[in-house]
Amino acid sequence: MKKLLLFLITSFTVIFITTGCVNKIYSAFVDERNVKTIAKDTSIELEIQNKLTQKKSKDLLALSVTSYEGNVFLVGEYENKDQKQRFLDSAKKVEGVKSVKSYFIKENKNHPCDTTKDIKLTTKVKTKLIGDKNIWSTNVHVSTMQCQVVLWGTVGKRDEITKSINHAKSVKGVRSVKSFLKSKK
Repeated sequence: MKKLLLFLITSFTVIFITTGCVNKIYSAFVDERNVKTIAKDTSIELEIQNKLTQKKSKDLLALSVTSYEGNVFLVGEYENKDQKQRFLDSAKKVEGVKSVKSYFIKENKNHPCDTTKDIKLTTKVKTKLIGDKNIWSTNVHVSTMQCQVVLWGTVGKRDEITKSINHAKSVKGVRSVKSFLKSKK
């Protein structure tokens, strides 16, 4: 019986960690938006993602979607102008969206930075951000495309923007850093 109980507890812990539930709970705890605003932003993100999966499933894989107080930010690679327009249209048609900003780069299958390398760079940048206790890192989103790091989100203070950019630039293999970070103060 004890082994079964231990197995169940371990299984639920792994499920929470791997599905991002722990991260979502922690992010909600440190987020200064109220619960209603967080729920609305999450709903906007999910609706945009749902619209993209209805069209072509690859669209969803090529794009990161974030909403903060109804302001949507899209980051990703696109194959052609039609796909890029689909990304923008999907976001603009969602109720509650106040603005849509984007950063897209044209997909380049021959680029020396493949998905695996991009994921490793993203992980290294996030690790540096989390390691800096002076950065409100849970609100800094990181995407890497073709070894180019894109930072976006809302941090607490202006100097956190500079620190975040410097951390990203310090990671070996990062070709460039584009920042769309904003500060609350």
